[in-house]
Amino acid sequence: MRDQLKAAGLAVAVALSATGIAGCQSTDDNVLTIGATVAPPTLDLVSNAAAAIPQVLLYNVYETLIRVDDSGKLVGLLAKSWTLSDDGLRLTFHLDPDARFASGARVTSAAVKASLERMRGKSASPVNQASLAAIKAIRTPDDSTVILDLSNRDNFLLFNLASTSGVVIDPATKDLATRPQGSGPYVVTEFTPGHSVTLSPSPRPWHEGNRPTVRFAYYSDPTSQTAALLSGDLDVVSDMTTPQALSRFTGNPNYRVLRGTTNGEVVLGMNNTSKALADRRVRQAILMAIDRKGLLDVVWNGQGTLIGSMVPPTDPWYTDLSHTWPHDPARAGKLLAEAGYAHGLTLRLRTAALPYATAASRVVASELAQVGINVVTDELEFPARWLDVVYTHADYDLTIVAHVEARDIVNWANPDYYWRYRNKEFNRLIESARTGPADRANETMMQASRILATDAAGGFLFLMPKITISKSGIAGLQRNSTSMSFDLTKVRRSK
Repeated sequence: MRDQLKAAGLAVAVALSATGIAGCQSTDDNVLTIGATVAPPTLDLVSNAAAAIPQVLLYNVYETLIRVDDSGKLVGLLAKSWTLSDDGLRLTFHLDPDARFASGARVTSAAVKASLERMRGKSASPVNQASLAAIKAIRTPDDSTVILDLSNRDNFLLFNLASTSGVVIDPATKDLATRPQGSGPYVVTEFTPGHSVTLSPSPRPWHEGNRPTVRFAYYSDPTSQTAALLSGDLDVVSDMTTPQALSRFTGNPNYRVLRGTTNGEVVLGMNNTSKALADRRVRQAILMAIDRKGLLDVVWNGQGTLIGSMVPPTDPWYTDLSHTWPHDPARAGKLLAEAGYAHGLTLRLRTAALPYATAASRVVASELAQVGINVVTDELEFPARWLDVVYTHADYDLTIVAHVEARDIVNWANPDYYWRYRNKEFNRLIESARTGPADRANETMMQASRILATDAAGGFLFLMPKITISKSGIAGLQRNSTSMSFDLTKVRRSK
């Protein structure tokens, strides 16, 4: 497998949700306050792959040549048009001549090239390096044209350019970590790590619109989100993590409830190099021991979608694999016995300390106990502690976390990823889908998704729902999460 797949990094995050913290009450009608749970550790999305960063910056502060719209389609943004050569080795973009950075400087091909080179550089995160690895050279024949010469066909590259790896940074930016500068309709005016990020309307927007100032406030207690919204401390709760409270807002004329889809696969990750989990029968037994429909009812009040592989229904290669391993505790017990664990097995479940993950871990531990698997649960602070223990050092047997990066099935082809999954046929299919004929890519990806399901590579528990609740009078909020951005570019507060 290519080096870029070996280097692929993590893009995990949880839904934005509100909590109650002193001093967060919104009293300015010109400020839109959004509650969130996972704070970005930095605003430098070049070197850091934390999904909480593009959640705030992508499309809002930084723009890309193309973007993913609310239906999952690629549309122009900084680029008015683009073409791919017949051999798939040359991508040409024509920039919108009206595009300007917030500084007032024009977005030129030289600025685009500098940003892409930065994302391909040694200081960039492995995620960004991997996403752009097919680019051999970047040419700028004039100020409005960018040509990417590729070393090989890459059917995934356009999608990568529409995400974090494709952001265009103002060359005048001096501090990526605290004051990133782009061409989006917002600028960062305040960043307090672990607490809040404030975005103000760009002083020189090239997009039309009268936008409010937006403040993301980060908290640790999702149970207080309902009270915060009801009391007026918050204007928006995105990706609500307490669906049992939906009845407080549904049908209430003071609030608006939006329901949509996400890319957020909640995965019961298995360390495939652990002695017991290296045995496919044990992995299968774990999946059959879990009543995923019941788990979804407990964790998300039945909201969300059951999946059987690392593919959401919005991907073009989706097929319903949710019934691959039906709930069957008796069969699970037999498989464990066949694998040599008739007298029990102990596994460490080191889960991210996030509401959905901790709730799911309790269900998993209870149901695995019914088939003779003793689960020792350890909740790890997210992101720092979980990233260190599970993601970096793979010091775990089982874990639970949501992966929100679009089309992240490719991470299973990276043997060094925290799952430590190794399957030559799966890797071959991913590489074939990426570099082979474009008209066969979807069928090839479908075959790869079936391998993950039948091999019980991990537990694909459910796909997170997108439930956004706002005060009435707020328009333009995104319905679906088709990218890593919490897109505010169309948000308005009506009078």
